[in-house]
Amino acid sequence: MKTNLPKNNLKQFLSIETLAFITIAIAVILRMINLGTREFWYDEVLSLLLSTGRYKSYITPGDVPVVLAEYTSVLSLPMETSIHDFFVTMRDLLKNLLGGEPHPPIFFLSQHFWLRLFGNSETAMRSLNTLFSIAAMGGAYGLGKFILGHRGGLFFASLIAISPFYLFHSLNLRMYAPLVLWVILSTWALLNLIKQQNSDISQSRRSQWLWNGLLIIAIAVGLMTFYLYAYWLIILGVLVLYLDRRHWLQYGLRLGFGVLLTMPWVLWGTIKQLRNADLNRFGNAKSTLPPLLKHLQDFANTLGTDVLIGDWATSLDPIIVTIAGCLIILIFVGFSIHLWKKNEQKNLVTVLILGILPILLALIVDITSKKFTLGFGFGRTMIIIVPGCLLLIALWVEKAVSKNWRTLVAGGILLIYLSISIGDLSLRHRSVFRSVAELIAKDVNQPTLIAMNSKAWGHVNRVAYYIPADYPVMLLSQHPADLATNLEKVLKETPDKYSRIVWLNSGYPLWSRLNTEAEVKKEEEKIQQILSSQFQLKETRNLSGTMNLDNFTANLYIRNL
Repeated sequence: MKTNLPKNNLKQFLSIETLAFITIAIAVILRMINLGTREFWYDEVLSLLLSTGRYKSYITPGDVPVVLAEYTSVLSLPMETSIHDFFVTMRDLLKNLLGGEPHPPIFFLSQHFWLRLFGNSETAMRSLNTLFSIAAMGGAYGLGKFILGHRGGLFFASLIAISPFYLFHSLNLRMYAPLVLWVILSTWALLNLIKQQNSDISQSRRSQWLWNGLLIIAIAVGLMTFYLYAYWLIILGVLVLYLDRRHWLQYGLRLGFGVLLTMPWVLWGTIKQLRNADLNRFGNAKSTLPPLLKHLQDFANTLGTDVLIGDWATSLDPIIVTIAGCLIILIFVGFSIHLWKKNEQKNLVTVLILGILPILLALIVDITSKKFTLGFGFGRTMIIIVPGCLLLIALWVEKAVSKNWRTLVAGGILLIYLSISIGDLSLRHRSVFRSVAELIAKDVNQPTLIAMNSKAWGHVNRVAYYIPADYPVMLLSQHPADLATNLEKVLKETPDKYSRIVWLNSGYPLWSRLNTEAEVKKEEEKIQQILSSQFQLKETRNLSGTMNLDNFTANLYIRNL
């Protein structure tokens, strides 16, 4: 008996439950310590701008330099001296969303109030999404326990916690982290209502109110967080028809009531957003593939990104992402066959409805509408499939893998996810405009002009956010084809105004009218000639981050003595 005790203790320590708890703890710690390690990327600083309610105060830079601090100010809350000013800010925030922003208001409203409480630092702004993601782990345990039991629920929660894709979006100032929470909660609530409806044991009124309220609120908030949550409404409807079609009307009324709560915004805001939205961007795919093959590639890429490689997709060659997607498809087919043979047909169909049906619906919609929404944004438009896909993995481990191998397999999967996630956070840095600020800080009292070959507001606002407002810095932000001409004009009209010039040369300036590499090189040579006539090149830094929008070359020029 004594000789078996250490083995039993070791077996208990290496149980799936213990591995899940350790993984969840590591995942929470990773979130906490990485809230501010990376700069805001392009869309995050746009989220900040919209959340302040000062979007209309942003004016696209003209042909002459402007004080950079003027842009810094729009990334903070406006001055308010009365309750009337507060309501004006709220009105402006909502009206600003109507001018082309394709997302509903809940995310921006929640971030606005969080901004009021904690300020606009990276850590503060991202922390709310991190809290939502931690809540999603709790919801995942509940959903997983409902389908798989306590151990399966913990394993599913640990997969959600350390998923490379979801971990990235938990540290991202966009609406995707809370969206996963509403997907999980609405599914969990609906399954409980179906169970109560078909149970011989009478349920307390309190329990019925709880699950009904949770379902309705999750649906309403989900729709007001991301419009493509509408796909999930369809999934919930299919789930009802599969599990309890006899009472479809009762569930339909509950789903409908959740939708009804969103009608005031839909009638006032969504219609205006659709009128102003640029939907044509989803119709132009930069690919030489035939449209059908491009759609299938988007399908594979989305699965590969959302289930396996996460935000690495923004740095890897697209063919690697496609291969990862094809690998996931093969693995999921194998899991499904194995589960079917284990007589897990009901649970298998349920998780396939949750994980695979949404992306199939999106694929069908894209093909019929000749759009490419599925591949837009490196998989984030279909983040709703993440819980269902991870639930399929958990179901296979819990129900199909033999007892002797279950802990080893579960540990191996968690280790793969952990390695990908830690590698992403530790090896892929984003410190572009912090580096520019360091360049300027070397002689902060000298008047400096930043000349940038991009008018993209994400670039402009990132420069403004990371360079302190008290630095004497002006900004000349131009399209690549216009920068040389306007820079030369500025230096002629104000020959002695600037002691230093930082030429920020974007590798991906957006909306460039320069169509060939030769044209780009010609404009760069013009700028070099203009600057070398009055300034000396002091330092060059090649700056890069996690995506092509982060690629810049920063050239510091000092005036000739």
